[in-house]
Formats: sequence, C-alpha cells, structure tokens
Amino acid sequence: MALDRDHVLRSAAALLTRKSTATMDEVAKAAGISRATLHRHFAGRDALVRALEQLGIAECEGALDRARPEEGPAAEAVRRLVREIQPAAGLLSFLYGENQLWEGDGLHEGWQRLDARIGALFQRGQRAGEFRIDLSPVWLTEALYGLIASCAWATLDGRVASRDFPTMIAELLLGGALRREEP
Repeated sequence: MALDRDHVLRSAAALLTRKSTATMDEVAKAAGISRATLHRHFAGRDALVRALEQLGIAECEGALDRARPEEGPAAEAVRRLVREIQPAAGLLSFLYGENQLWEGDGLHEGWQRLDARIGALFQRGQRAGEFRIDLSPVWLTEALYGLIASCAWATLDGRVASRDFPTMIAELLLGGALRREEP
C-alpha cells in the first residue's frame, strides 16, 4: 500500500497544532501508520517540520490566490485573505512557534514570497490612502501573522468561536491600520 503523504502531513499538522510537543510515535499513531513507516518518509522531527513548512506555505499561497489581494479596496482584500487563510490557521500557528524555521540564515524563500505579497497589499492600501503610513507594511504583515496564530490557538483551545475568527482578526488589525481623518 502506498503511503498517502498528504494524509500523513495533514494528520501530523492536526496533532501538532493541538500538541506541539507530540513525539514521532504520536504523529505516526495519528496518521494510522507505524513509526518505522513514518521514519522511512521523514528521517526525524526536523524533516517532518520542514515538510509541514512546505504545506503551510502552499496553503498560504493558495489562500492569497483565492483572496485576490490586488482587487478592490485593500481593507476588503485583507478581510478576504483572513477568511481564506482560516482553514490553515492551526498549521500556521504551529509553524509560527517552531523556532527551527526562523533560526539561522536559511529562511525559506516561500515565506519571503508570502511576506512580499502580503506587504504589497498593505503598501497598496497605504498608497490609496486607506491605511496609515506610519505603520510599515513589514510590521502590518507581522501583526497579521501574529493575530492569525493567536486566534488559531484561542480557537483550538475553545476560548474563541471559529465563526468569529475572520472578524476578530481583520477588524482588530484594520482598526489599528486604517487611516483616520484628523479631528
């Protein structure tokens, strides 16, 4: 029987989202395979996390494509992006907390592509006069990631309703980012 790599990664993501310290034995059990099978495909936790990183990047790029960040008012594009990214939020919250992905010089080029696309959305909003110009697009991008991770953790913990995820993130971010008329 061929290993369904996508099933294994999604099972690992679901488990690690809830329990970031899960062992490879626990990951194998969650995926319905033996530890030996898991190790044949992922030499260890680092290899598994790197594969999950690839999955997370692909999920984010797909969400960005579906959100069409270059269309319409920038604030509406942010709201669309948050709605589209919600299904991957748990995986992203796990990846956000995985120090090995952010240490050293080897930041994955996929994250750089995501940063550039999301940053371009915030820049577009600034140029259009929608967003404050005293908050850099880099900072707004990082704030968005942080809110997605925080809300995903709160949702998984049952402290926040899943249906409220898009509104809470987008409105909190935009509440601070939208340009206001001076009184």
